[in-house]
Amino acid sequence: MTLNGKAEEKRRAEEKKKINVALQGGGSHGAFSWGVLDRLLEDGRLEIAAVSGTSAGAMNAVALADGFVRGGAEGARRKLDDFWRAVARKGRFSPVQRMPWDVAWGNWSIENTPGYFFFDTMSRVFSPYVANPLGINPLRDVVRDEIDFGNVRACKSMELFISATNVETGQLRVFSDGEIDLDTVMASACLPQLFRAVEIKGVPYWDGGYGGNPALYPFFKASATEDVLLVQINPVVREGTPKSANEIQNRIDEITFNAGLLREFRSIAFVKELIAAGRLPHGEYRDIRMHRIDADEAFKDLSASSKVNAEWAFLTYLRDLGRTAASDWLEENYDAVGERATLDLSGQLDDGFKPVRGPAPGRRVKAFLAARMKPDPTRRRA
Repeated sequence: MTLNGKAEEKRRAEEKKKINVALQGGGSHGAFSWGVLDRLLEDGRLEIAAVSGTSAGAMNAVALADGFVRGGAEGARRKLDDFWRAVARKGRFSPVQRMPWDVAWGNWSIENTPGYFFFDTMSRVFSPYVANPLGINPLRDVVRDEIDFGNVRACKSMELFISATNVETGQLRVFSDGEIDLDTVMASACLPQLFRAVEIKGVPYWDGGYGGNPALYPFFKASATEDVLLVQINPVVREGTPKSANEIQNRIDEITFNAGLLREFRSIAFVKELIAAGRLPHGEYRDIRMHRIDADEAFKDLSASSKVNAEWAFLTYLRDLGRTAASDWLEENYDAVGERATLDLSGQLDDGFKPVRGPAPGRRVKAFLAARMKPDPTRRRA
């Protein structure tokens, strides 16, 4: 290693700060979170103390932990890459593919394809217990083949929290450390319109997004830091009234899957206000400093159908967008970690719930979106 390399390594070790990471679910859009994690690991100045994930966020979380045990930060980056490549390879055999004109125009939506229309109609008419009696889920095979859950449970570098919704009680169940296995992750990603409930010790579970997308409260007690970085892939604000049946259903899903998160925002804001007023002791209650990386400008133009688009070109587009957004966030907010929040939650205590809006896109994200990056022909296959 050169002297400059040693100096850089020493600088990073001295500046490293702890942070918790909360990863939302959202199907293929989880590749954006992959990009964010990849850039944070590459940068090396932040130490991930704990991860809370739901659905696709849960899959990113276990890939991260598995990779860390295999080879530290670089091992985690490789495992995340391997996992999403495996998703793309499995997606090649999906009957739901973009039409040629969508590929030509760079449209990632698949809602107008015959395959999507067929499966969407089937899911609205028939229960998965009828339409999918064998419980086939190709993603389960990917997770089983790619993730070593022995490594996940053995990971001491970070705490893991995976959320699923108890079908019988409607309450959120957070699995941690030694509880996390293949069934836990698949329960967290179990959309009831498509798949039968996943039973764990006789209890049926659905997607964790119904109760918390993702759950933040595990950070309040267990983690070593008060900084929480939310990687948000489901827009909270979407201006305009949806008119078509698909638009209405998509917006209902967004509202439903953000409801738990907004409730936790309100709770965090309330506790912070009490601590600031001296009515709660800071030593006994966490004064959570919230941060957020999102790409609302990009996601608002993506339909819900793109969440099942597993083309490698699309996944790498989202990965690169996530890396770009993380670079902007590091440049603008790294110094704030450990000092102050960069996501303002004060509006959550006002009447009417003022929407929590992040800052405008950073300069790199603006340039990325302005370039309208289309899929590189060499990236069409994983």
